[in-house]
Amino acid sequence: MKVETKYKLCNVGTGRVFEDRGWTLADPESPSPSLVRAVYENKKFTPRDDLKGLYRYAEWMPVQRTLRQSCAPVTYHSKGLGKFLGLNNLYITFSGWNPKIGAKFKTCSFKETEAFSVCARMSRKEKRTLVVQSAGNTARAFAQVCSDNNIPLVVCVPEDNKHDLWFQHKLNPCVKIIAAPHGCDYYDAITLGDKLCEDSAYFAEGGAKNIARRDGMGTTLLSAVEAIGRIPDVYFQAVGSGTGAIAAWENNLRLIEDGRFGSNKMRICVAQNKPFTLLYDSWKAGKRALAELDPNAGRHQAESILAKVLSNRKPPYSIAGGLYDALSDTGGDTYLASNDDIIYWILQFRNLEGFDIFPAPACAVHALASAVKEGSVDKEDVVMLNITGGGSLAAMARGYHLQEPDLVLSPELSADEIIEKVNSLF
Repeated sequence: MKVETKYKLCNVGTGRVFEDRGWTLADPESPSPSLVRAVYENKKFTPRDDLKGLYRYAEWMPVQRTLRQSCAPVTYHSKGLGKFLGLNNLYITFSGWNPKIGAKFKTCSFKETEAFSVCARMSRKEKRTLVVQSAGNTARAFAQVCSDNNIPLVVCVPEDNKHDLWFQHKLNPCVKIIAAPHGCDYYDAITLGDKLCEDSAYFAEGGAKNIARRDGMGTTLLSAVEAIGRIPDVYFQAVGSGTGAIAAWENNLRLIEDGRFGSNKMRICVAQNKPFTLLYDSWKAGKRALAELDPNAGRHQAESILAKVLSNRKPPYSIAGGLYDALSDTGGDTYLASNDDIIYWILQFRNLEGFDIFPAPACAVHALASAVKEGSVDKEDVVMLNITGGGSLAAMARGYHLQEPDLVLSPELSADEIIEKVNSLF
């Protein structure tokens, strides 16, 4: 279905407002690195009852059309976990598989919110092939959405994360999966994709720079505000890049401009899985600059953590409008969780809320519990806990297919070699 959301782009660093040329990822006139943000013509939060799934929030998504089989995040007032932590106003926003509460994300991850928004930003007339780089969940989400909607796609992933490539059915041949070999990490997958996009037949999805990715993820906050009736006081999420937290902050600002849901900036609290602590270290250092991380040390740390999706070595932290600004503007903070902490909260969450969650959101639950223990979250605070994935046990019980990579390629190959090998798949 055709949808025409009206918006312009704003350079966060300079404030310059300009037109989107179709797939603009940055301001060509910017004197320094900056994210661009969508400025929507409709300043009021207006869920659309005439559109299904995620596109209920299309007024604040830069989309041209709707796609098949989308689902919106589901927010509910927690009783089990809230009581356990002593919180009277804990709201859980869940993006996963739990039909009992209305959550039907086929890939069990909130990365579907990105995929349905990004792909709906694309023109139907687009002839190039989309390229997405991922540590796991994003790959599964984009592969599923593009497979269901016949959109040509190349996904680049670390081979060590190929266990995340499970689907209910075999993928449409329009989707190809390229892996960086054993021992490589997400950044190596990014390198593969960047080299592939040197060929004009391919184009990069853009990651955090893509307004559609951020505003798709930002629907988690819209779901929460629709359920709660106001902007939360505190927001918790586990992060690898921090893009989801940036997205929540951006929609918080839009809701303040609306004026009907409060004027407060919710404190953005993010969590990482130690020993991969890049964002935590950067924030605790008190500087905009990203902390130094040796590539080999980063790869080793990424291998050591349970929540492997939380291991981005090049996150949008320092850039104008990035995570540093989101944390600074909201008085936010960062937290850490060990592998043992994550296992504990996966089990506790299932006992208290009745469904399983991924390691990454379990990291966020630990962060919330830590904040309660230290007294930075009060029992009467309105808290939004972004549970970014779960329900895989129930979903996979319905049957699943493991998709092997179509090619395993070293990121050290030349761009021409990578392009030639990928072209041979189509």
